[in-house]
Amino acid sequence: MSLITERYQYSEIKKQSVDGKRLYACPDGNAVASVTTILDKTKDKSGLIAWKKRVGEQKAKEIVTEAAGVGTRMHKYLEDYIELAEWPQPGSNPYAQQAHKMATVIKEEAMTHVDEVWGSEINLFHPKIYAGTTDLVGQYKGQPAIMDFKQTNKPKKAEWVEDYYLQLVAYALAHNEIYGTDIKEGHVFMCSRDLQYQQFDLLPENFAEWEQKWWDRVYMYYDKFA
Repeated sequence: MSLITERYQYSEIKKQSVDGKRLYACPDGNAVASVTTILDKTKDKSGLIAWKKRVGEQKAKEIVTEAAGVGTRMHKYLEDYIELAEWPQPGSNPYAQQAHKMATVIKEEAMTHVDEVWGSEINLFHPKIYAGTTDLVGQYKGQPAIMDFKQTNKPKKAEWVEDYYLQLVAYALAHNEIYGTDIKEGHVFMCSRDLQYQQFDLLPENFAEWEQKWWDRVYMYYDKFA
């Protein structure tokens, strides 16, 4: 039993190392950078650098590592729910229990509006340009959409999450290119450690604006870093 309705034949894309770079080996024979690599290389890191200086390198590393662990567990609970159509039980580990509570918030706030799931943890690529993995592809409130789960240590302001919109656009464009869809909508479902839910919505009326910003970042990456 699963929540997935198989409308498209998604294929796995392997990662490989080329000249020290982690690239996706795409079905068309090209090895390309990931969406996250492109965004990471081209973003303004001044705020991150200032934060690391403020809290100290060691403390910053501990915070990032712990957050990544909780986020991975949270994702796994949601993935298992989608794959098995049953809500998983948390382990005894306090981080696992925290992640389970956060996943439950996302299930109750967001998944109730997901009408169809076409795939979970889906590898997508845009020929010769980029590739990546999105958490969810399907229909949200009747509209085809790219969807991602996010955890955060504390609630975020909209101006801090520009890269989330760019991720959604990148995956939508890749899905449209390969599978002939016309996805122009995306949603980020986020829960903080204190169980506050936030949602960031990419809507069709703003899609072209974010699409241009995404291509600007792609061009910057290949001009300066590739």
